[in-house]
Amino acid sequence: MLLLVTKLLLFHYTYKKIYINPIHLSFFRASLVTFWYNRNNFYLGEVMEATIYTFLGSIFGHGALNVTAHVILVAIIVVILAKMATKNLTVVPKGMQNVMELYLGGVLSMGKDVVGESYARKFLPLVATLGLFIFVANMIGIIPGFESPTANINVTLPLALVVFFYYNYQGIKKNGVVNYFKHFMGPVPALAPLMFPIEVVSHLSRIISLSFRLFGNIKGDDLFLWVLLMLVPWYIVPVVPMVLLVFMGVLQTFIFMILTYVYLAGAVLIDEHEHKEDSIVEEMAEHAVV
Repeated sequence: MLLLVTKLLLFHYTYKKIYINPIHLSFFRASLVTFWYNRNNFYLGEVMEATIYTFLGSIFGHGALNVTAHVILVAIIVVILAKMATKNLTVVPKGMQNVMELYLGGVLSMGKDVVGESYARKFLPLVATLGLFIFVANMIGIIPGFESPTANINVTLPLALVVFFYYNYQGIKKNGVVNYFKHFMGPVPALAPLMFPIEVVSHLSRIISLSFRLFGNIKGDDLFLWVLLMLVPWYIVPVVPMVLLVFMGVLQTFIFMILTYVYLAGAVLIDEHEHKEDSIVEEMAEHAVV
């Protein structure tokens, strides 16, 4: 009986959208809540989306407009940070200029190890912009009353599509249409009918990999915090979960950026890879002869 009363209360608060502990509940975004009770042929079942309170959601509603509003907010924050960093440029950087220079230096260093210095500088604007947007989008969800846009697949999927179309465009631009897609067939002509569809599926799966990895991890963090925060009193600040969320947000930003560089390297450095493969084959042949 106690279980039934508890579930009825939770159902009531969810259905009426009355928010208990809005400071705590704002750490998680949305989830499916299922209540089931069956005794003496009595059945209560309902699947609903539990909506939490957000400042922008109270204005635009808790739906697509809420996500769009948070995306625009993240974009505005990124633009403000860029303006602050470039407003008063000095020889000796300080303040936001120093932070941005350290960030761009780190992104450039990461790119050098993957694609070389020249291409790392060429692709720096895209990768750095994506990284800054994703980082701010991940971090804004930590603030009570705001929602992380990257916890929505409708945000992460366009980001993945941008990377997908851009690296394919750069690969075609650098190597030509014929040579670029010829690389999909592999080094052995006899295996080309098998390798080409495999490569096509592999490249298409990168869209799913980039989008669902970012979406799934941020959404998973929300669900983890939800369960944890429901177990502690409202006056306890969840320091450890917030630190974990910050760490996961930074980690997912880094993974998205490094994979973008890796995909770009695979698209524009086809000739270098083929030369390396040929040299390895020649060395193996020489050792075999000896």
